[in-house]
Amino acid sequence: MNLQERLQTLWILLVLPLLQMGFPRQTTALLCLNLILLLWSQAPGVQGQEFQFGPCRVEGVVLQELWEAFSAMKDIQAKDNITSVRLLRKEVLQNVSDAESCYLIRALLKFYLTTVFKNYLDKAADSRIRKSFSTLANNFFVIVSKLQPSQENEMFSISESARRRFLLFQRAFKQLDIQAAQTKAFGEVDILLTWMEKFYQF
Repeated sequence: MNLQERLQTLWILLVLPLLQMGFPRQTTALLCLNLILLLWSQAPGVQGQEFQFGPCRVEGVVLQELWEAFSAMKDIQAKDNITSVRLLRKEVLQNVSDAESCYLIRALLKFYLTTVFKNYLDKAADSRIRKSFSTLANNFFVIVSKLQPSQENEMFSISESARRRFLLFQRAFKQLDIQAAQTKAFGEVDILLTWMEKFYQF
C-alpha cells in the first residue's frame, strides 16, 4: 500500500468517523497531521522491526514506543474500578492461530480507533499525555492500514473464528456503561500489547 492509498484509508477508517461522531475538527486535524508524518516515515528504506500476524506483515512499528506511550497514560488505567469484568479475556486472545491473528488484530485495532480512543484525546490537557496518546493511536492506525487479510473462500472458517472472538469482546464492551467500557478498554491496552508481542520480530 503506497502513501496515497494509506491516506485514503486514513480518511475512511479514522477521519470521517471522528468527524461524524462530533470529534473537534482542530483535534482531529492535529491527530491526522501527526499520522501523516508517521506514514511518511514508513516509506521504503526506513528500517524497523516488524509484526508478523500470520501472512500479514507490518514493518516499521517499534513495539517499545507503544509500551512507552501507554505507560505515560497509566492514570487512565487507574480509573477502571470494575475488576469483575475483563474485555480481552482468554476466550478472545488465547490459542489464536497465526492465520486467524491477522483478522482478529485488525478488528480489535479498528474498534479501538473508532470507539475507544476518540473519547480521550480531547480530554488530555497535559501536552505529554496528548503526545503519548497520538503515538499510540497513530501506530495503531498504521498497523490497521497495512494489514491485508485474505478474502479467499478457503479462509472463511478462519475469518469467522476471528470474528466470533471479536464479538465476545464487543458484547462485553456493550454490556457496560459507555464511559466505563471505554475506560476499561483503554486500561486493557497492556493486555493487547502483551498479546501482540507474540507476533513481533526483531
